[in-house]
Amino acid sequence: MNTDKNYGSVALNFAAFIIIIAGIIYASSIVTPFMMALFISIICAQPILWMQKKNVPQGLAITIVFLGIVGVIFGFGELIANSFSSFSEDAPTYEKNLKEMGNSVIQFFREYGIYISTDKMSGLFDPSKVMGITAGFLGQLGGIMGNAFTIFFLALFLLLELDSIPVKIKAIMKGASDKVSYLSVIGKSIRHYLSIKTVTSLLTGVLIWICLAIIGVDYAIIWALIAFLLNYIPNIGSIIAAIPAVLFSLVQLGFAGVLWTTASFVAVNMIIGSAVEPKMMGKGMGLSTFVVFLSLIFWGFVMGTVGMFLSVPLTMTIKIMLEQNPKTAWIAIMLGTQAEAERIVDNE
Repeated sequence: MNTDKNYGSVALNFAAFIIIIAGIIYASSIVTPFMMALFISIICAQPILWMQKKNVPQGLAITIVFLGIVGVIFGFGELIANSFSSFSEDAPTYEKNLKEMGNSVIQFFREYGIYISTDKMSGLFDPSKVMGITAGFLGQLGGIMGNAFTIFFLALFLLLELDSIPVKIKAIMKGASDKVSYLSVIGKSIRHYLSIKTVTSLLTGVLIWICLAIIGVDYAIIWALIAFLLNYIPNIGSIIAAIPAVLFSLVQLGFAGVLWTTASFVAVNMIIGSAVEPKMMGKGMGLSTFVVFLSLIFWGFVMGTVGMFLSVPLTMTIKIMLEQNPKTAWIAIMLGTQAEAERIVDNE
């Protein structure tokens, strides 16, 4: 009898989960701006809290941070527009480089008795496709920020409520200090992760910009900006960020440029991803590598690009919530790392 009740409870919880996910997908036009605003407000909270500790009034701290963000957005927008304008002017040079490269490849294969159509080769090496990939990605980001005013005001009001939210939660959950403490853990974990990720992403972008500028790859700042943004996406973000830069280095500098550009991306991401970020993260995200990748696919399916950016914080939140209930603690263990499971076994 108890077994039937347990199965019924599991089935009911699973059905509720499916309904919630379906609701998020259906209401993505509302959920996505809110999640983006939450993402921005969590990142902005750290410098605001720091300024408040230095006796800067909350309103002034929020104003300073938001003016900085607006300045950066407009600055990068102007930079991107100028870069695409310059590409249109330089396109004939890139086409000439590709034509010469294509002829060299054709000649190489002909020496071994392999004949390749010139038309097919020219279609394969098309410089406009490289910038098309970049334009498509930046356009998708623009689509996310398309409802900029809504996101801006949502983030602003969330930050204005920064001091009152903890007090309200304590008032709602009066007498349930354990629940308040785990909500505090969730907030600290997400702030810690996003703060560290922002610093390491910024460092990645700066190093990529310096390396590509030294190599001589045009529009180095654009490829650095893409590297900065995609570094928020775990596992595959840094790989995707390298693709347009490597392809463009082929267009501009040939095969030698590809080797140097690829080496730069590999070196920077190994240094940041394997040395700097783990040291700054401390205990880490508390999620297994497989779960991080799976969450990337899942949240990307549910909320698109925003879901990919927020896949780790969302999964971390769910894991911490599951840990609070003995009936769901086993799911949290499955989501966690081997080290966490070993600690639980040792404690028992």
